[in-house]
Amino acid sequence: METILKNSSYISILFMFFLMISCVDTSEYNQYKSIKNASWEANKKEFFEFDVSDTISPRNLFINIRNNKKYPFSNLYVIAELNFPDGKRIVDTLQYEMTDNSGNFLGKGVSEIKENKLFYKENKLFPISGTYVFSVRQAMRKNGEVNPIPFLEGISDVGFSIEKIE
Repeated sequence: METILKNSSYISILFMFFLMISCVDTSEYNQYKSIKNASWEANKKEFFEFDVSDTISPRNLFINIRNNKKYPFSNLYVIAELNFPDGKRIVDTLQYEMTDNSGNFLGKGVSEIKENKLFYKENKLFPISGTYVFSVRQAMRKNGEVNPIPFLEGISDVGFSIEKIE
């Protein structure tokens, strides 16, 4: 009986150790903006402001999208802009897959809402300290059309996150 108690206490301690290791948070910044009526308006930028003091450590940057079953497309085009404290800026047009080949939404979530963590920049070094502003807007168009879709249905939240690289 005593051996069983010793073994179970060792197992408990080992379990707690693994639980603590798995809970290491690498997130430095994580913010979401709700989209009114889950319908992202064309040319409406969502802004995220953050401060950087560490100019040595690389980070991963993500665009986070929550969509529901009303999202009508298998992909998503966005225009992302990163504004530096010194006035410089980087503008990227990005495309992300939102469904698999069978049309099932990608992302995490067991309800009708799926959360997608989409890489924006990998191993990004911020060259100067100060306040940065990231903005993102949808750039979806129907095939053969020039004008963007006025209201992109099915996008409930747009977010931006920065994670330390371990």
